[in-house]
Amino acid sequence: MWKDCETNIDLLDFDYLVDVAKNIILDDNLTPSTIGIYGDWGSGKSSLMDMVMNDLSKEDNILCLKFNGWLFEGYEDAKVALIGSILDEIGKRKRLSAKAKGILKNLYDNTDFIKLTSKLAKYGIDFLLTGGLLTISDITIDTIKNALASKGTNVEEQEIEGIFKTFKSKEVRKSVKSFHNDFALLLEKTNIKRLIVFIDELDRCKHDTILETLEAIRLFLFAKGTSFVIGADERQIRYAVQMKYPDVEGNQMDIGKEYLEKLIQYPIRIPQLGQKEVEFYIMYLLFEKDYNSDLAIIRDIINEEKEQNFLDFELTYELIKDKSGDLAEKLKETISLSKQISSVLAKGLNGNPRHCKRFLNAMELRIMMADYRKIPLDRRVLAKLMLIEYFKDPFYKRLAQLQANENGKPIELVQIEEGKWEDENILNTWKDDTWIVDWLTNIEPLLANIDLRPYFYFSRESQKNMSFIKSQNLSQNAIKVIQDLISGSDTLRTEAMKSVANVSDFEAVSILNEIVVKMESSTEIDKSLFQSFIEWGGSRPELYIDTVSILERLPMERIKSSFIPLIPPFVNKLTDKTKMREILSKWESQKTLKSAIEEELKNIK
Repeated sequence: MWKDCETNIDLLDFDYLVDVAKNIILDDNLTPSTIGIYGDWGSGKSSLMDMVMNDLSKEDNILCLKFNGWLFEGYEDAKVALIGSILDEIGKRKRLSAKAKGILKNLYDNTDFIKLTSKLAKYGIDFLLTGGLLTISDITIDTIKNALASKGTNVEEQEIEGIFKTFKSKEVRKSVKSFHNDFALLLEKTNIKRLIVFIDELDRCKHDTILETLEAIRLFLFAKGTSFVIGADERQIRYAVQMKYPDVEGNQMDIGKEYLEKLIQYPIRIPQLGQKEVEFYIMYLLFEKDYNSDLAIIRDIINEEKEQNFLDFELTYELIKDKSGDLAEKLKETISLSKQISSVLAKGLNGNPRHCKRFLNAMELRIMMADYRKIPLDRRVLAKLMLIEYFKDPFYKRLAQLQANENGKPIELVQIEEGKWEDENILNTWKDDTWIVDWLTNIEPLLANIDLRPYFYFSRESQKNMSFIKSQNLSQNAIKVIQDLISGSDTLRTEAMKSVANVSDFEAVSILNEIVVKMESSTEIDKSLFQSFIEWGGSRPELYIDTVSILERLPMERIKSSFIPLIPPFVNKLTDKTKMREILSKWESQKTLKSAIEEELKNIK
């Protein structure tokens, strides 16, 4: 299996992005600089930063450090955590001069002052920063404690005592205002030509933490010779800004966009991987696992060919064979498997590297379990079945029922693979689903003569793990969509529906499945939840047939008459309405639904 974390080994052809980032950082005319590494969750932001950091760390007089604000959240003020981490790293350098040590001590003292004032300001005690109504001589430890008590909270006395005397010094207050000047002087006295701070996981932090981190860079640390490389989902940072600074009515300016452009000077956006890139990535991962000793040779062959024809380059069995016949034979099956699943994963997962890796990990887990039971599984068969498990769950569940009842070889598959979609075939619901038809007939291997029982058995054994993997694969945006759709709020549902175009195929299916799980687990289906289901199911053509299949399996006694008016808008989107008419006809046998269905049938075109 593969470790689900960043790597400094380039499996994604990020070399040109690494060079761009390094050129900005090392350009004397551009310092100080802030660089945004933007990309979706799992797109490779952390790996790209690690590659840049790995290269720059080899240079003399360059200090690189990585800061993860998410790890400090809840324990430390974001500004203090960032500043303290940087000072700690500088303090580790050997042979600091007496001058450098003195500056470092002053900066530590000022950081303590910032820590206290930030904490008190959060509680609404702002006289330390503004002067307020009190003079410096009026402020005592008791004054601060009483002020906090009036706000219904307190800070431990020892947190105040240690820096209270420092606060009373005018020199320290003056020094705080020029923190970044002293910081620049510290870099000079420690012979640090470049300080590069890589800030990761920022989009996982709370909105206040995101803004505090960015503001700390500008207020205290933006000195000549510094570069800050920030890896985040651009949308999350913009959203954090909008939460704190709502748009002014009548003002056409996008505050989130303007704020971000002011703070991040040089945005580098990671492109979505296409089919060919996904294919290479999957190949590399499989080569790394199964043929690690040959990996250097494989990479040399690939890199040599890419240099000659980058845009049209394709890794094939024949290409490897020209270089090494023995190696080609070893890699033949892996190349075939990568091509088999890459086209589906590239589109369905929006070319997301982390999603691809987790798909492979889920597949490998099942193979490991089967090996333990001494049951051989064909990787290509397993991969093909897992594609529908990921993207077409209703079809997968129906196929699972069929194979269980027919000794692992459903006759329905034989008919379909021969091009016969018989009316009585229970899988006929999906005959117009181009995704399913392509999966059945164009993705190797064909399944008609394969005993599917062991594949579905180990699917069942790892179903809980698969559910966890699927939920972990969802972006923050998709998770919010789910929360809004099941919230019961009409306003939130409307907002969620605006995100239809911003989620991948995999996420769209997962969102639908989460709503269905919520409906199936509820004692009584709420009208608002059913509305979310039918609206989301009708939002994208690839969801239509799955939605029909789910409606077909819902017990009709759980359907309420208030649901029926919600159905015609969905039905009118279908090219073939036959199955939905059959479902509604079946529901008419329920007396409580009959009149509502008769009325709404008039609205189906």
